[in-house]
Amino acid sequence: MASVNQTFVVVPRTGPSKAPAADRVHNHAEIYADFAPEAGKGQASRCAQCGVPFCQSACPLQNNIPDWLRLAAEGRAEEAWRLSEATSTMPEICGRICPQDRLCEGACTLEQSGWETVTIGSVERWLGDQAFENGWVDPIRPRAEKGQSVGIVGAGPAGLAAADRLRSAGYAVTVYDRHDRAGGLLTYGIPGFKLEKHVVGRRVDRLVDGGVEFKLGADVGGNLPFAEVRAAHDAVLVATGVYQARRLTAPGCGSDGVVAALDYLIASNRKSFGDAVPAFDGGALNAEGKKVVVIGGGDTAMDCLRTAIRQGATSVTCLYRRDRDNMPGSARETANAEEEGVVFEWLAAPRAVLGGASGVTGVRAQRMALAAQSADGRWSVEPVPGGEFDVAADLVIEALGFEPEDMPTLFVEPDLALTDWRTIRTAGHTKATTLEGVFAAGDIVRGASLVVWAVRDGQDAASEIDAWLSSQRRAAA
Repeated sequence: MASVNQTFVVVPRTGPSKAPAADRVHNHAEIYADFAPEAGKGQASRCAQCGVPFCQSACPLQNNIPDWLRLAAEGRAEEAWRLSEATSTMPEICGRICPQDRLCEGACTLEQSGWETVTIGSVERWLGDQAFENGWVDPIRPRAEKGQSVGIVGAGPAGLAAADRLRSAGYAVTVYDRHDRAGGLLTYGIPGFKLEKHVVGRRVDRLVDGGVEFKLGADVGGNLPFAEVRAAHDAVLVATGVYQARRLTAPGCGSDGVVAALDYLIASNRKSFGDAVPAFDGGALNAEGKKVVVIGGGDTAMDCLRTAIRQGATSVTCLYRRDRDNMPGSARETANAEEEGVVFEWLAAPRAVLGGASGVTGVRAQRMALAAQSADGRWSVEPVPGGEFDVAADLVIEALGFEPEDMPTLFVEPDLALTDWRTIRTAGHTKATTLEGVFAAGDIVRGASLVVWAVRDGQDAASEIDAWLSSQRRAAA
């Protein structure tokens, strides 16, 4: 039988259908649909089946992308799914929210040679959704119980990925999280139009069904001392993420009407669950009828911009100090935001928040110019003389990134070593901290990063914890 692969010379790149901007801005539903079966197979068949798959090396999880694309193209969707889940505990989630244009798809040989990249992320999502719909997702049923327990602090992507692997290996796993729902940023940070919450929920449900215990509303370092968590388990994984927002230091930034991005997004996501959110209901964290300015150029900024549009803002403007080519956020998300009516002011930095303490009236911004490129490819910027201008605003959202909390103080563990960036220090290329039996993974180690890196770190941490606990069992035998 002739191969159904390597059809890129005759099959054009076509993404899944996308809801029109005029329709999608009225709800928080995901804007992309799954591929129809024949379309999914056709797009998978475009893979060139490279001898050296750059897409795989560009993927933090090292997913076997060409192999599962080949199987999908041949109509062997369940086998393709099995291969994708072998390296990823959340393929259908990463397929939705990874910035594929900067990772696997950006490295695709076809993209580099002018043929247009394979729609890797959309095929990954399509396979994952089929797996849940068709019952291909196996329950977690360990072959044998190890008789040891692991406590995981943080129910975000790193914590969930580690819980999946550790429970599958036979460990008793308890996940602690300060929120009332598991998922971390997957639940409360990322809006539904990128990741509907039932997609996260079914992953959490699988863990619960497999025997993972979740203790929610458990603020480790707050209402639950870290020492108690350590005492209750044979090993502990710290996967808290980084949630401390970087704030503006410009004049007027303390005024009412200037809010942190995560506070804003959490309020919106809680409303989608039907929760009572006084700050939203009272208008402080609701963009309806307001002129909104978002400061920042990362994916969190894009989430805030597009959420404000859906809440009925009268105008939404993004201020970013570099140009479009040097912004850290996904180009796909920027394009979606523009389609939905967001105005981007490139090369513009905030100088002051206008108005008074009881409310804002605008942002004074400064035009910037690219100055010099550093070794990592990032450009510095410098002010353009006479380049000040004002943007009207009733609500200013700071999306300037996140920093870690003071973990040694929070956990009352002065021997927990930190890096110069205040993230938890781990030994070499391992996940082991300076505390015996305590490991760390995800953003709390690498700094604010991508969900796919958190998944990778969680899976790697689970492997290390398994090896360490196995050595403990051997030593006790």
